[in-house]
Formats: sequence, C-alpha cells, structure tokens
Amino acid sequence: MTQVDAHLSTGLSGLDGMIRGLIPGDNLVWQVDSVDDYLPLVEPYCQSAARQGQRLVYMRFASHNPLLAANSNAQVVQLNPSGGFESFITDVHKAIRANGRGGYYLFDSLSGLADDWHSDQMLGNFFMLTCPYLFDMEAIAYFALQRNRHSHHALGPIGETAQVVINIYRQKDRLYLHPQKVQQRHSSTMYMLHKWDGNNVEPVLSSATTSEILGSLCWSRRQLPAESLGAWDRLFSKAGETLDALRLGLAAPAGSQNLLDRLLRMCISRDDRILRLASKHLALADMVDIGKRIIGTGLIGGKSAGMLIGNAVLRHDNPKWDSLLEKHDSFFVGSDVFCTYLVRNGVWWIREQQRDEKSFLDGADRGRQRILMGAFAPDILEQFEQMLDYFGQSPFIVRSSSLLEDNFGNAFAGKYESVFCANQGSRAKRLEDFLSAVRTIYASAMSHKALLYRAQRGMLQSDEQMALLIQRVSGSHYGRLFLPQIAGVGFSFNPYCWSEYIDPRAGMIRLVFGLGTRAVNRSDDDYTRVAALNDPSRRPETNFDKVRRYSQKNVDVLDLEANQLVSAPFEQVSAQAGKRVPADLLVSHDGEGGGSGVLTFDGLFERTDFVTRMREMLSALQSAYNSPVDTEFTCNFDEDGRYKINLLQCRPLQVKESGPTAPPPVDVNDSQVLLRAGGAVIGRGRLINIGRLIYVSPSAYWRLPMNDRYALARLIGQIVHAAGRD
Repeated sequence: MTQVDAHLSTGLSGLDGMIRGLIPGDNLVWQVDSVDDYLPLVEPYCQSAARQGQRLVYMRFASHNPLLAANSNAQVVQLNPSGGFESFITDVHKAIRANGRGGYYLFDSLSGLADDWHSDQMLGNFFMLTCPYLFDMEAIAYFALQRNRHSHHALGPIGETAQVVINIYRQKDRLYLHPQKVQQRHSSTMYMLHKWDGNNVEPVLSSATTSEILGSLCWSRRQLPAESLGAWDRLFSKAGETLDALRLGLAAPAGSQNLLDRLLRMCISRDDRILRLASKHLALADMVDIGKRIIGTGLIGGKSAGMLIGNAVLRHDNPKWDSLLEKHDSFFVGSDVFCTYLVRNGVWWIREQQRDEKSFLDGADRGRQRILMGAFAPDILEQFEQMLDYFGQSPFIVRSSSLLEDNFGNAFAGKYESVFCANQGSRAKRLEDFLSAVRTIYASAMSHKALLYRAQRGMLQSDEQMALLIQRVSGSHYGRLFLPQIAGVGFSFNPYCWSEYIDPRAGMIRLVFGLGTRAVNRSDDDYTRVAALNDPSRRPETNFDKVRRYSQKNVDVLDLEANQLVSAPFEQVSAQAGKRVPADLLVSHDGEGGGSGVLTFDGLFERTDFVTRMREMLSALQSAYNSPVDTEFTCNFDEDGRYKINLLQCRPLQVKESGPTAPPPVDVNDSQVLLRAGGAVIGRGRLINIGRLIYVSPSAYWRLPMNDRYALARLIGQIVHAAGRD
C-alpha cells in the first residue's frame, strides 16, 4: 500500500489531519455550491506547492473568474472545451506528460465541461481517463464540482475513480467539510462533519449541530433522467414544480390540496384517522422534503408517520418549538422495498401462508432464514450507499415502521426489532452492518411473537408490510463513547399514580442518562427516574438511601471503538464524559455531600424549564391526536446551557380511565391479611372479590422435575378455568 508522504500538504494542517495526510497520486474532488467556496482551499494549496518546490500547473478552461492571479508562479495551461472531448483530453494529457512525475495540479470547476459538451456522461469519461493518469504520475490534483448540477452519469464515475471526495458546505458564513471518500486512510472521525475555522478543522461532535447543518441542505436521492421517471417520481416531480409555482405566486394554494392528498395516501398512511392528522399538519413543502429522503417507494409506516406528524404539530403550534426541537434528518425505506426483497429472495409464498389462521406459523423459521441471507436489488443498494455517505460516520438507528405499527389501537410495542448502527470502520464495513440491520428487522416481521400478536388481534388478513425509519442517533461524542445526555419516554396521561397529589392528566416522563433503551425496554437489573409532570419532585422513596437504591446504575452507550451498543456503570461513563455533561442538573448527593453521585435529575426539574416544556409538548400532541399519546425523546444541553429536545416517536396511547377506587368497607385485622403492598403502585387499584387464592411454595416448586412443573402449570390452569365457570 502506498504510504502517506509527510512532505506533501494541502497547506492546511487541520485539513491534512482530517484526511490523515496526502499520498502521491491523490486526486481531490471538492463538491461545492459555489466556486467562491473552492477559493479558500486554493490559496493554501498553491502556497504549499511553492514551499516544497513543487511545480504548480493550473488547468484553465471554465468561464468563471480565474482561480489564480495573473502574477502567480503557476504554469497556466489554457484549454478550450468547445473544441470537443477528444481534442480537449489530448491537450490535458499532453500537458501532464510534459511536466513529468509529481507536481501539484489545479483544475477549474469541472461543471463547466458538462455545459460545453452537454453531457454528464462525457464529464464522467473525462475524469475516468484523467484521474488514473495523474495517479500514475504520482501528482496531486484539485478538482471542483458544483453540487446538485449533475446526474449519476457524472457523479458515479467521479466518486468511484477519485481518491478523495469532500463536500464543502457554507452556513452562516462558516465553512464545513464532510469527507465522502478517503482512499487507503481511516480514522474514527474522518467521515464526520468538520468545522473549518482558520487553520483548524475539527469534527462536529453534537448530533443537533450536524443535523441542523446537513438537514438544511437540498439533499436528494439518486437523480434519474426525465425519460425514465416512473409514476412515483413523476408525482413528486409535479409536487416540486407546484411548490415552486406557489412560492412565486403563480398557483393558488387551494389547487394543490388534491396533490397533497394523493401524496399522503401514497406514502404516509391509508388509515383515515392518520390521514386526517397528516392532512391538517403536513404541508406540500413537507411532502416534497419527505419524498427526497424516501429510499425506494411505498408507504413509510406508522412509526415514521408519527414522528413526522408529531414534529409538525409542535412547529405549527408555537414558533418557539423551532428553536427548542433538534432538527431531524431521517431517511425512510418504503414498504415496496420490503415486498420486493421477499419476492427476489423466494419468501413471498411463505408470507402468503401466514394469512391463514390454521398455518400462520408454518414456514416462519424458514422464511426468517431466507430473509437473513437475502440480497437487495442493485438500485436499492445504490440508494443505501448514498444515504451512508450522507451520514458519514455519525451513528444512526434503523427502526421498524410497519404499516400497522403505532396506529390507533395497535402499537406493536416490542414486537419488531430496532438496531443501532455505531457506523464505524470502512465504507464497505459500514454498509454491511447496515444491510445486516435491515435484514434483522425484516426477519422480525416473521417472528413468532409478531405473528401471534397479529393473530390474537385478528390482523393476519391485514396488509402489514415493513417500512423502515433511519434516524441519526441524538447525542454527542465523549471520547470513544456516543450517547445523549437525557433520553426517555413521555405519556400525556399518567398511569403511575402513587400519591393523591399526582394529577394523571398532567402526564409523566421516564428518564435515563444515555441511550433511551433503558427507558423504553425496562431493565430488570436497573431503574429509571419516573416523574409526574404536575409534581416532578415527589418521589415514593422516603429517604436518600432508598433514592440511591432505586436510581439508575448503568448506562447504555455506543462504543465507537468496539462498534457496538454496550452497557457501562454510570461512574465510568460520567468520568469519560467529563465536564461536557451538565452533572449539576442530573446528579444529586446526600446532605453531607459524601459518596458517589446519584442520578436523580433533580437539578433538571428545579433549575430549568424542562418540565414545563415537556408538559406543553405532551398537551399539544394530545390535543392534536384527540387522544393520549406515548412519545420517545432525547434532550441535550450545549456549552452555553441551552437544550434541544428531539422528538423521536409519537403514537396514540390506549388508556382506560376509571373512577376513584372506593376504600374497603370494613377494617381488616392484621391476622386476616395474606398479602400487603406499599410504596409505588402502577396504575389505579381495583376492589374486587377474590374467590380462590392459589399459593405455590417457591422452594417446593424449584425442587420439582421440569415435566412436573409443566404438569403443575396445567393443573393451575384447569383450576382457574373451572373457577370462571362457577
């Protein structure tokens, strides 16, 4: 393998560090919105060539202003693209050959060549012929390519042939660099978004900052030639044109409603209640943006729809949510991709068999195995790769989002898989990890627990396809670890009423430090902080020793070096995170300040408006849904003490309210008490007559052989059912 040459430099030490130096033969392609964003790279590059005594050759051919001053020390090669492809490339190669081995080359923006030749394909051909020629000559070369001007006929060959491809973004007069490809070099931060400040190039550690910058860009999936557009792309293309006309005042808003309704039914939902919600809160502009981030075609499923509608409800409810909510830049894999995958891999007929109540489990194991070993269509793989290039090395989670999931009446909670991707390693490794995650979730659609859930609710005949929601993991880098500072679930109706002072209508939250897996999927060996939103400081524990006992001890994080989800003790994670975590808001000590800190979140409740904002958020969502809601969220504080909430999921919460529980009619003597419970109680109690009490001695039960245990269980079942017939 060719080694990095310490004598070669881009002229920016921070940039050299980001890409781990230059290798002789490197061709660097800078994708920019404007040639003006290319210029800040040119000057230090040329100065570096001069310092090292390298020949600097400027290939001048575009109509834009010259990149170098007339009095520069560069050798300027004047070229004429209008003479045709063959003569142009001959002149370029002749100039390279005349200068011999090595040297620094600077090219004008390549986008002008496509304009002169009226062909992206010929631009791609030029690069495939020129880049290897410079590589063989061990030269360093800079090329610029203007973003959103070219089809895959140019972008594909350039991306495959260049050694280094880096996107440059400008936001608020600051430049950001986002490497897409760096051949033969690697680091744990190389493909992250980087902030460029003078000579310093530093990775952006916060998901909120990254999603705000990248999410504001005009990202779109693979561009197709107009003549090959199918019905899906034609409708989204028409929506884009209509939106442009609306913004220019050339079309009436009322005329776009039919188009919006078609798009909602095409990719959001077929459920009438969800469609009414979506129609009220999602605009045509929202649908155009969503369409750019759908991989494949088809419905995006209930989980995706809930996340999008929930965020739209808040942003429309009050402008303050624009600054409080972390911007999402999620992707959606349409349900048609799932169906196509089943057909291509011989699973469809097994899937059909699962609609029969008598045989729905037959063949499920065989179907899951085929799914786990299956292959994707080439065009879907290409779109997956583009999405991975967008995320770079940012961790993301692949979540199930089936058609029936998270709708009114059916949550499917815990029935389908979600997979975290730490997203580290080479591009090939990251792609394979992602494909494995997709296969795992697809296979969970044929799990016994999912099929039994559908059968028990009479939904085997329902159209249940698996779409996917791919979300950037909210949080920040803390050394080798990645995690959010706060994560949890929130209910607009509180079923955890352990005190008469708790108002169930105010809602409740369940919080953890780190990834929200411990808040969503309760861990038997650990605890979360449950808080009633009308009285968050009220706890069922009576002293600090009990508070310590029932506090969170372990934290779920992404270990970027291990490339996986791990659990670690809170003290260990806190020590690595250091002062970047607002410990004063999360941790409490006993009255004497001794001992290790306890995760109570008391400071968060007492010294910020977080509880007020969460109560407002849940109330607004419940009002929009006309139903209690169940949400998942994260919260992260920046260095200035400001926080952002990321609403990850929103779905209807099925709640059966009842009147107050009557007290027992008579006093009960202690001698008549068989069981007594105190402290926190989940949900409302009921006063009912108990006809039979069956007691099994645990010590005797565990001494029984396994067959006798099953026999005992069957006997208890017979007794219980006999009681029901009495």
